[in-house]
Amino acid sequence: MTSMNVSLPDELKAYVDLRLGQDGYSSASEYVRMLIRQDRENKGREQLRAALIQGLNSGEPIEADAAYWKNKQALPGVS
Repeated sequence: MTSMNVSLPDELKAYVDLRLGQDGYSSASEYVRMLIRQDRENKGREQLRAALIQGLNSGEPIEADAAYWKNKQALPGVS
């Protein structure tokens, strides 16, 4: 595992210490790792949401019934 130093103003350090006590994190590192994981998940959801909106705005709707998906899966390179 790689190490990283982070400087925080006293107010943010106090907040991290509060979270450690209230939420049971064993260290500031564990808390920061959790925050980074949450941020990564949020970015993934934002990208999915944007792709869905783009799809909704991409043209006339088509019915995606069982036959549609069966035909789609039969195309080479499509899973």
